[in-house]
Amino acid sequence: MKIVHIITRLILGGAQENTLITCKLLAERGHDVTLITGPALGPEGELFNQTKGQKYETIVIDEMRRAIEPVKDVVSYRKLKKRLRRLQPDIVHTHSAKAGILGRYAGAALKGTWAPNRPAVVHGIHGLAFHPYQSPWLNWLYITAERAAARRTDYFVSVADAMTDQSKAAGIGVDKPYVTAYSAIEEEQFLTPIATEKKAQFRRQYDIPEDAVVLVTIARLFMLKGHDYIIESAKELARRFDNVIWLFVGNGNLADQYQQEVRDLGLADRFRFTGLMPPSDVPLAIQASDILVHCSLREGLARTLPQAMLCARPAISFDVDGAREVVNEHTGRLVAPQDVPQLIEACAELIADQALREKLGQTGRESVTQKFAPNTMVDTIEHVYRTLTQVD
Repeated sequence: MKIVHIITRLILGGAQENTLITCKLLAERGHDVTLITGPALGPEGELFNQTKGQKYETIVIDEMRRAIEPVKDVVSYRKLKKRLRRLQPDIVHTHSAKAGILGRYAGAALKGTWAPNRPAVVHGIHGLAFHPYQSPWLNWLYITAERAAARRTDYFVSVADAMTDQSKAAGIGVDKPYVTAYSAIEEEQFLTPIATEKKAQFRRQYDIPEDAVVLVTIARLFMLKGHDYIIESAKELARRFDNVIWLFVGNGNLADQYQQEVRDLGLADRFRFTGLMPPSDVPLAIQASDILVHCSLREGLARTLPQAMLCARPAISFDVDGAREVVNEHTGRLVAPQDVPQLIEACAELIADQALREKLGQTGRESVTQKFAPNTMVDTIEHVYRTLTQVD
């Protein structure tokens, strides 16, 4: 099949990693794959270099940006439509909000221009633009736009059942088929044990004592990612446990604010900030830590949760969106969103009990290994494409 994937930008992020794995495996399976993206702008770091040397073509549309910019958006739409007319794909598969809207309109506009029912339009739901933490007016705008785009969509692929439920509850694509394909992880690097000396070296690099219990958070230092709740919980946990260190992996526009906050609280000696870290180093950061803590208030299904489990580390997460599809009493602890006292107790339980951490970590590994394998995800996506195109 001829397949075109469209995503807004290739920054460090779950939707981007998911899309790159999908394009790579589809191309390796013999499909003709093209990836269209905007420039990788932003402080989060980029993944664009991972497209080099692959078996699929990558096209950059300079005007495609994450922010709403009407002039650039019109130019992006026209360029997308021109590219699709030239490529004549069987499938157009869109990702993220901006590319999801523009790409689906461009794909649907070409239906029937060179062959009946081509291209089929698929949209990947990695997260939803509407959520309780922004204005009702803005939510109305996003929902209205998504409902309109859904009429130009033939199939939805969600990263979690929760995304399907929330989308349908908002009246988006209720008459269209949905399927869940859990966001794939290149598992080998997480499953492979890292040498003890290398983990010790990582700890020395960040001045983490050998006997410390490390609570790692891997997320952009950005609004709604929940670092402020972790810092709040640390005030009590640092008093109870003198051997706990918090490790924040990532960068963002709140980095300076959080570093100042821990200094003001007298906790600077308990926190480590790594800044941007290459994706290849994330398995080391997790395996050199003891517990993953993820307090984002909105996620499709945070990839860092199964990543921790693949490393046999327990996960503590706010109970939002798809988190409960991987985190439970057997693999970690779910905490009510914004509930700092409950977060403190969940962390305290695992900090104090190494045997429990090991038990939860091992169970977590067994529960996610097959579910998040790249071939598992791409098998599901490829089946959707074959269903839409009637290709055996």
